[in-house]
Amino acid sequence: MTSRVTFISPAMSASLRQARFDDGGSIEAGGEAGARAAAGALPSAARVVVGPSVRGRETATALGLDGAEVAPELAGLDVGRWRGLTLAEVDAGEPEAVARWLADPASAPHGGESVEELCARVARWLEASLDADGRTLAVVDPDVVRAAVVHALGAPAAAFWRLDVLPLTATSISGRAGRWNVRVGHPLDTAGAAEVPSGGGS
Repeated sequence: MTSRVTFISPAMSASLRQARFDDGGSIEAGGEAGARAAAGALPSAARVVVGPSVRGRETATALGLDGAEVAPELAGLDVGRWRGLTLAEVDAGEPEAVARWLADPASAPHGGESVEELCARVARWLEASLDADGRTLAVVDPDVVRAAVVHALGAPAAAFWRLDVLPLTATSISGRAGRWNVRVGHPLDTAGAAEVPSGGGS
């Protein structure tokens, strides 16, 4: 049995636009409109889940996924006291802490969760999804998508910082017997297209 999980990143919000650690703000009007326009392009799914963030839940609603189950284990990275700040603002006050955080995935100088801990949490959820029949749609924060890709590729946690996740894009992960294949960052209007077979495509 092949399991498929399609991760959808939230619509644009002020915090995303400003590269600000999520402050619980709403998605922008334009982002909501984009999500509503993409609703009809979503692939059919046996299960729909959403992370607990405001922007994730609002995006799911705009996509017409009103019955989505909130999955606390798919919460974005807990950045502790840095929540609501931009990286530049944090760097101005705690440059050594920021340097340590970016260099060491096991570091959590903000008092929250390390990147390694996030990757491990998302990996546990993804592996459990191997038991799910059919496709799962998951509307989650960009850092959760990054963590899922890191796990699927068997990459080190340091690769987390090398991945960019754009708003309202879909990343599809398919797996069988613990081996995952990844199709990254496709626009939602192609989210339902067939996955590239293993070893094929560019």
